[in-house]
Amino acid sequence: MPHRARLTVDLSALDRNYRTLCAVAAGTEVAPVVKADGYGLGASRVSRRLWESGARSFFVARLDEGEALRKGLGETRPARIFVLDGLVPGTADRVRRSDLIPILADPGQVEAARQAGPQLAVGLHVDTGMNRQGLSPDDLAGIACGGSAGLKPVLLMSHLGSATLPGDPRNALQLARFREARSWLPDLPASLAASAGTFLGPEWRFDMVRPGVSLFGGGPFERPDPRIEAVATLDAPVLYVRTVEAGEWLGYGSGLRMARSTRIAVVAAGYADGLLRRGGGRAEAWFAGARRPVRIINMDLLAIEIGETPAKPGERVELMGPNLPVDDLAAATDTVAHECLVRLSTRARRSYVRS
Repeated sequence: MPHRARLTVDLSALDRNYRTLCAVAAGTEVAPVVKADGYGLGASRVSRRLWESGARSFFVARLDEGEALRKGLGETRPARIFVLDGLVPGTADRVRRSDLIPILADPGQVEAARQAGPQLAVGLHVDTGMNRQGLSPDDLAGIACGGSAGLKPVLLMSHLGSATLPGDPRNALQLARFREARSWLPDLPASLAASAGTFLGPEWRFDMVRPGVSLFGGGPFERPDPRIEAVATLDAPVLYVRTVEAGEWLGYGSGLRMARSTRIAVVAAGYADGLLRRGGGRAEAWFAGARRPVRIINMDLLAIEIGETPAKPGERVELMGPNLPVDDLAAATDTVAHECLVRLSTRARRSYVRS
């Protein structure tokens, strides 16, 4: 279907990113986070490739994501699958059927796990300063001092709130708090770092790191990183080439009036394909070997300024990929690479390749 946007997922680039993270975190388990359908790229497909690369533990956010991933991996890939939402009361049977490991994040979930029958394998999330979720240090101390009956803890974890800013003092504060929390359960494997935390240094890595966005092409510090390859490439065809005369308007509203005669290519992609509308006038596209300004983004169409560059219908325009890192797209739209990836629409025709 040459008239549609195309999303190409490079599974070999994914493998290379995983191996890069393994090298950075040498001696530590690298457990991919594949929540939100593998950051929008297809959790089952990317997880099967990551299993080939050596991953044996995975993290998802929701119970149904864990169930789907268990089916997607199949019986021949008996991975550990952790559910970050924890144990919602009344779902213990579903957790057991799919052999999932809930990460308990408040006392109510701890009690629900105790009531779930025979010892249930669980993780424990302790809050070290994000104040979003997690057991308090007192909660954790209670579990350590004889309150773990009915539980089988297999992981202690927390989450860094400022890891993309290496010099932020909150990182050191959370590290100190996590070390203190771990002193209550010193024999339990521990995990503090996600993508950015993995690159902060060995003291943040403990026994396991949980990279997400950097597996899928996002730099650990919210900017392109030469160690991380693009995994997702979004491109779309030129539909029309036209000239907007000086004094005329382009697109909706009256905010974009051409100061000079401007030659544009109209491309078959828009916010229905997952791009952010606010990228108009700020984002760039890659066409004919150079970056081109994106002037407008509508639901189904966008327009790029091409000057005198030859162009014709059917030629492809890269909107995200090796020449346009997802972090650059995120910066142009005041967001993060995570959002740019998970917004990718199913309207774009998908293909999986090995480079």
